Amino acid sequence: MLEEIRITGLGVIEDATLELVDGFTVVTGETGAGKTMVVAGLGLLFGGRADAGRVRRGTGRALVEGRLRFVPDDPAQKLVLDRVAEAGAAPDEDGTLLLARSVAAEGRSRAHVGGRTVPVGLLGELAEQMLAVHGQSDQLRLLSAAEQRGALDRYAGEEVTQLRARCQEQYRAWRALVTELIDRTNHARERSQEADALRFGLTEIEAVNPLPGEDEELKAESRRLEHAEELRIAAYTAHQALAGDPTMDAESADVAALLGVVRRSLSAVGGHDAVLADAARRADELAALCGELGTELASYTDSLDADPARLAAVHERRAQLAGLTRKYADTIDGVLAWAQEAAAKLADLDTSEEALDALRAKRDEAATELAGTAATLSAARSGAAQRFGEQVTAELTGLAMPHARVVAAVTQREVSAETNTPSVVVDGRRLAVGPDGVDDVELRLVSHPGAPELALHRGASGGELSRVMLAIEVVFAGAGGPPTMVFDEVDAGVGGRAAVEIGKRLARLARTHQVLVVTHLPQVAAFADHHVVVVKDSDGSVTTSGLRSLSAAERPRELARMLAGLDDSDLGIAHAEELLAVARAEKDAVA
Repeated sequence: MLEEIRITGLGVIEDATLELVDGFTVVTGETGAGKTMVVAGLGLLFGGRADAGRVRRGTGRALVEGRLRFVPDDPAQKLVLDRVAEAGAAPDEDGTLLLARSVAAEGRSRAHVGGRTVPVGLLGELAEQMLAVHGQSDQLRLLSAAEQRGALDRYAGEEVTQLRARCQEQYRAWRALVTELIDRTNHARERSQEADALRFGLTEIEAVNPLPGEDEELKAESRRLEHAEELRIAAYTAHQALAGDPTMDAESADVAALLGVVRRSLSAVGGHDAVLADAARRADELAALCGELGTELASYTDSLDADPARLAAVHERRAQLAGLTRKYADTIDGVLAWAQEAAAKLADLDTSEEALDALRAKRDEAATELAGTAATLSAARSGAAQRFGEQVTAELTGLAMPHARVVAAVTQREVSAETNTPSVVVDGRRLAVGPDGVDDVELRLVSHPGAPELALHRGASGGELSRVMLAIEVVFAGAGGPPTMVFDEVDAGVGGRAAVEIGKRLARLARTHQVLVVTHLPQVAAFADHHVVVVKDSDGSVTTSGLRSLSAAERPRELARMLAGLDDSDLGIAHAEELLAVARAEKDAVA
């Protein structure tokens, strides 16, 4: 939800802060006080078009700042946080996210999220998930064809959302097969040449038949063979120093003999002193190690091979392996990895008729599966569209549009076989298909009996469109969508009982959403949970506006002003208090 918005230097607002709460907040004020600037500020904060003409004269720039708080574990809001993290920004320690948008007097615009400069488009992406604005001149969400389809799918429930997810998965798989088949067909010559090069490499590697790590093993063996005589002399000399020369007398001063003297000397007196006893133990260990090392050196000299023929064979084998490492990789292990990847790639490069026929069969099978899912999805959407239209039409009756009717038209996109549009055959018809199926969804309005079905933005006036959007949002309320909804003079052109009905519906919508409404009707304002008034002040030459939250005791006076300009009249205040009591009773009755 949106916790706070601060507007500086925008239109008549010099500096104003609006603290928002859950539920229904209403903004009222005299004509020209700047109520619409609140909605304009929200639109600017969430990526709307920057208009330098709205920058307050003398300030240099307009600045709008906002603070968002997220609902834990909400999937849609988690996507928002993930997108924010991708942009390098992050929420504050308390979990709220700061947004800012500034517009300079010369027209330059800047956006910040989490204290980091970001593209303005990111604010628009956040708005898609967090905010829906409905005003006299702009309906920022549900006039989009894609959003109308998505909203209908959410309204339809889990059955349709699961079908759509399956359709998206099948579409991606089918398109991958189509792309691969086109690529193999259109680039057969290039693929054939690449396949020949791969086959040559694999044949060359197979002829040498290298083993993993063989190059390093042969390198080590080559060094041993080339320095065999030096190694033998070194090992023999070390062995003699350790174990002695068998041809010499027994008193020769080799390491083993000297360690024997050490052991005998220390063992004889070890019982009299713990330090020498420990030294005798370590001398025993040294004698054992000396014996093992002598045995290993003797074995090494016996196994050392100085065969020139073997050395020549090793050099020849290394030359063969070096030929492979020059072409395919730095090491033999890398060569073997290249061969494995080349074999896998060779299968993908196969442009034989047999391979193409197999790929066509897989493509056609995927198309059949996709067509079946798309047909089922389309039928489910049509059923949901019927229910949706009936519910919205029922809402319009209470919104002073008793003869109007809303239709959610679900149509399939037919294409000819000659076009390049991705398509599948469903029930004998070739239909354009996308990740969301074969349907277009358009919300249409029939303004009176006998009138044609027209798209919402063509079939309704500004005031009617706001009421239609309110009815739609009320019906959609239980099916997700942005948590914050803003309505700018949704009650234009109505009064009396119809205004009360609008207030009731806004209050009902506020049970599941944060609702902010700019209104001039007291019947609507009476249903609000929180009342903010735009206060205008003038020093004779400069007009400024600010925002002030009203207490429960102050609300009747503001409603009396809205009723007939009688904010100082006891009769007007009494009428306002009666209106508030009726609104409370209506809200309690539906709670």
